[in-house]
Amino acid sequence: MKIAMDRLCRVFSHALDIIEREQIGATDYHSMRVAALCAAMGSKLGFDDDTLSALCICALFHDNALIEYHLYKKSGEQFKQNMMLHCEKGQSNVSWLPFKKDISGFILYHHECENGNGPFEKQEGEFPLEAALIAAADSIDVAYQLQNIPAAGLEVLRRKISANAGMFSTKAAIGILLDVMDADMLEKFRDGNISLTMDKSLPRWEVDLSDPSVIKIAGFISRIIDYKSRFTCKHTNQIANRAWLMAKYYGYSKEDQAALFLASSLHDIGKIAVPVDVLEKNGFLDDDEYQIIINHVRFTHDWLCGIPDFETIKNWAANHHEKLNGSGYPFRKKGEELDFNSRLIACLDIYQAISEERPYHSTRSHAETIPILYSMAAKNLIDEKIIKDIDDVMAEYPAVIDDAEIYA
Repeated sequence: MKIAMDRLCRVFSHALDIIEREQIGATDYHSMRVAALCAAMGSKLGFDDDTLSALCICALFHDNALIEYHLYKKSGEQFKQNMMLHCEKGQSNVSWLPFKKDISGFILYHHECENGNGPFEKQEGEFPLEAALIAAADSIDVAYQLQNIPAAGLEVLRRKISANAGMFSTKAAIGILLDVMDADMLEKFRDGNISLTMDKSLPRWEVDLSDPSVIKIAGFISRIIDYKSRFTCKHTNQIANRAWLMAKYYGYSKEDQAALFLASSLHDIGKIAVPVDVLEKNGFLDDDEYQIIINHVRFTHDWLCGIPDFETIKNWAANHHEKLNGSGYPFRKKGEELDFNSRLIACLDIYQAISEERPYHSTRSHAETIPILYSMAAKNLIDEKIIKDIDDVMAEYPAVIDDAEIYA
């Protein structure tokens, strides 16, 4: 089975944009605009598809490490140090993606500029052209919010950009940006148009589901999701790891094992759209808050709908709050509508939620957790046979399963 990695990366970038908006007030679709600008500049320069794809994906993920470094809270030398860490971690996070082009420095140096005032104090010629293109697109969109610039304001915008070229990136990169920046490009950046723009800009990129990089990108997704709350800082990661072990127990093929791991890593991606104060509320949720929580599964479903040939994985991910008696959410599916892996992920999600620390309970051991699941199975909420299997397998593992168990 092939995974449309370009579409999957777009889903991640949307999630990253939501985090960036929460942290530093970034605008919606920022990463897509940066990627679309880079695609236009790369095409202008005659980049081949492999180079263009690498540039665009790195542009989509240029701020992927913002989840680890809260830059907006820092100042002075600490700010500079954290900017360096942000760039280094961001480069490391994408280094395992199966690009056909060497991407060394693309994200590492995306805050460098011609005057040497970037975090690494590099000057033109000391970092890749691709990094300069990402820096140009990123800094210009942040400075001017390109989605809001009317066609009538284009010439004023071009003059402002040209006057400060060396502060944004390199003069060469800014020159290329100005070459592609026209009224038609501004129209493509509107919030209602940017998704279609990306459809046309990003080269198609498919990866075999059995490729080891799929497991690593799934792990990356789980870290983005788990960032949302200190109480769920390992929730998705641990469910995915447990799913991997259960798939081995059931004798799944490598491809089916990877598919289950990927679905488990994606199951809570919609939770990124849920405010932290709702996620961490210590007490009962009111009706509005409960509806917000329910909606996170709908977001997971809807965001994954845009990925071709992803129906099965999407359903496994989006069914994790359904119950056998039809009392779950958001689709009120019943047992006969829930396949085995949907039931499995639902059981693992409950197991992890009960065992990990939450605002309303402390951590629980396996011996304390599993009776609660059996009681739920007795009420026809979850699958009793799967609970028995989880009891057999998870009793042998510690509360936190090391990633080395999975990536070995």
